[in-house]
Formats: sequence, structure tokens, C-alpha cells
Amino acid sequence: MRYFRRPWDEDRGDEYASWGTSVFYLAIDATGTAHQQVEVYANGVILAYDDHHDEDRYGGLTYADLDLDEFSPFEISRREFLDALAELSPINRHA
Repeated sequence: MRYFRRPWDEDRGDEYASWGTSVFYLAIDATGTAHQQVEVYANGVILAYDDHHDEDRYGGLTYADLDLDEFSPFEISRREFLDALAELSPINRHA
């Protein structure tokens, strides 16, 4: 598994566009499949998806095979990934 932190400088372009720009944290396997995705928006909203919670009313885990070469400038260590996500509280993961 490889880990990435990728900023996105555009809003979502949907009903949640007011959330602003975002940073995506992704855990991607060797084939380019995302197994974990956390989206941190400029206004503080956080969404989280994985193999067990892959879709909800806000969106979902990307199903596209991602180009690892394109993502390589955004690669971080597993420890950086886990540390970054440790303090986050996604709005779509509360009971």
C-alpha cells in the first residue's frame, strides 16, 4: 500500500461546493485502487471512505484506477498518513 496527501484547488462543483477546496488522503494499492480516502475541506468538513463504507449521500470512495506516477509527487509515509488521520472526525462516520 502507498499513501498520498493531495491538495485539490477546486471546489466539488456540486451542492456542497461551499465547503471549498480540499486535501485528499489516499491509501492506494499497487494496481492503483484506492482502499481508503479521507477528504478534508477548507471549511472543516471531513469525509472518510474505505472498503467497508464506500458510499453515502456526500460521495464515495473513488472507483477509478489511479495513476501512481501522477500521484508520486504527493506520496507520504504510512506514519505521516496515520498521524494526519488520527485527529480527524469525519461527519459521515458517526452513528
